[in-house]
Amino acid sequence: MDFLVLFLSYLALVLVGGVLICIWSKTHYLKGLIREGTQIFSYLIPECLQRAMLGLLHYLFHTRNHTFVILHLILQGLVYTEYTGEIFGYCQELEFSSYYLFLPYLLLIVNLFFFTLSCVTDPGTITKANELLLLQVYEFDEALFPKNRRCSTCDLRKPARSKHCSVCNRCVHRFDHHCVWVNNCIGAWNARYFLIYLLTLTASAATMAVVSAVFLVRLVVVSDLYLKTYVDDLGHFQVINTVFLIQYMFLTFPRIVFMLGFVLVLSFLLGGYLCFALYLAATNQTTNEWYRGDRAWCQHCPHMALPPSAEPHVYRNIHSHGLWSNLREIFLPAAAHYERKKK
Repeated sequence: MDFLVLFLSYLALVLVGGVLICIWSKTHYLKGLIREGTQIFSYLIPECLQRAMLGLLHYLFHTRNHTFVILHLILQGLVYTEYTGEIFGYCQELEFSSYYLFLPYLLLIVNLFFFTLSCVTDPGTITKANELLLLQVYEFDEALFPKNRRCSTCDLRKPARSKHCSVCNRCVHRFDHHCVWVNNCIGAWNARYFLIYLLTLTASAATMAVVSAVFLVRLVVVSDLYLKTYVDDLGHFQVINTVFLIQYMFLTFPRIVFMLGFVLVLSFLLGGYLCFALYLAATNQTTNEWYRGDRAWCQHCPHMALPPSAEPHVYRNIHSHGLWSNLREIFLPAAAHYERKKK
């Protein structure tokens, strides 16, 4: 089995695994599989190694740290170094348009600006000073967000759509999720920055993938490589096909082809997440509400048994008021408007 088949098989396995995890993440099957897998590994891995792994995972995902921020910047720097060092020079020799060559740098500047804003902007921390103000922003739906509920950690009344973040140890207004890549919560006051950051990151990865792919195709066309022949293992002359071309390019320009594969996969992953984020923004939902709302809906499925004393509250998205109103709420958050009005 040649390299290309192995690589495509691995890529397909990763993508299928990602899709299955996304599907199963909203069911109880994944939790059961994880629990069973953990039990199996507990018998195979020494206890001291288990404690070290759990400690590392706790540090990475349950405490605020800059590990993923640094990793993000390193990966971005490596990709742009390769792009600048090889692809940019080759493309200039092939007389590519300067607009397309400089577009990734423009996207990088915009991306780093909104990345910084996503990292440092207060996502909407609820305090004693703004508690009463934020309680008036959103209506309580009595399903996901009942009235008069208090946060036992912060000792504050919980406004609708808020949640206590155990990583940041604070309650966040219109809480979406905690993002390790920006080392911050995503809430009402920085969701707009995060959305633009995600958009520009996806666009920069896709642009670099397109430029790299066009460069390799142009190189094949200019050199008439697709018209040449090669001698196979049996000594017969064969016309160069697509598989052979890809393998030849990988051997000739290994770093460029590897970078192309990386940014291509990254473009699909980021593009999928961007579509999901745009869907949430268009329907005025948060990731927290989407996940909890589906679980609340599942509790009323025929196969889910409820306790006799439990009174069902059917979840319904009461915050969506049309596409433009929903987007305006993202980019002009209501709480920020109330803060300015109060001053």
